[in-house]
Amino acid sequence: MTPTPPTVLTFAATDPSGGAGLQADILALASIGCHPLSVVTGITVQDTVGVESVMALDSDWINDQARTILEDVQVSAFKLGLLGSVENIAVIAEIMADYPDVPLLIDPILTSGRGDELANEEMQAAMTELLFPQATLITPNSIEARRLAFYDEGDEVQNTSLEEAAQRLLELGTEYVLITGTHERSTDVVNSLYGTSPSGASGLIRAYHWERLAGSYHGSGCTLTSAIAACLAHGLSMEEAIQEAQEYTWQTLKNAFRPGMGQFIPDRFFWARDDDTDADEKVPFIQH
Repeated sequence: MTPTPPTVLTFAATDPSGGAGLQADILALASIGCHPLSVVTGITVQDTVGVESVMALDSDWINDQARTILEDVQVSAFKLGLLGSVENIAVIAEIMADYPDVPLLIDPILTSGRGDELANEEMQAAMTELLFPQATLITPNSIEARRLAFYDEGDEVQNTSLEEAAQRLLELGTEYVLITGTHERSTDVVNSLYGTSPSGASGLIRAYHWERLAGSYHGSGCTLTSAIAACLAHGLSMEEAIQEAQEYTWQTLKNAFRPGMGQFIPDRFFWARDDDTDADEKVPFIQH
């Protein structure tokens, strides 16, 4: 029989534009040689400009979707995106608790690229209290990191340092925090990985510098977190997975296209459309 590729289960809401959400996860996972499994958490009305509305699925449907596939297929990693409701977060936390040895990666989506609110304060509290303590890695952008770390302290968090935010998030129980720096005022984009050293001290592990590309992109966060999950599923260490996934994501943004009137969409299969590469040499990005 043909060997089964690594499987990654994503919990996310749909995106009709294919830029973010469930569709983005599936494209990125498949591009990196994984078999994507999916649980639909909600249905969105959106385009490349922004999100008009979200309908969260009933939590019983979330539970049934996940439990059914997990009884059938062995999963190498979990990836969480837009979860839709407090009830969904609670039931997903219960499911994750039954699989403590499987890496859990969380892209804590709070707003759309346009700024549409996608997670209220109750959902933020539920994520930090129920899911973050079980997480292997969370990947907030700098705005999300400050909001989630100090969600109960009001607007003053805007001036909080990223180091303080990362420390608070680590104290919640997550093993690693990768804060992306797209929203920071810096010449290049600096993504910062925080965690606990072998000595027990927590703090910055490594800062990654990337050329800042022009334009606004729809689904870059979904792509990055899914790519890290895919790399972990292939057996890479966390730091190796984060490095490879950032390179992959940067390439998807460099080769992004604009199918509508809004943001650019990352090309998750950029490697398959490289005209300078012979057809026989076109292979998935991650090499084994």
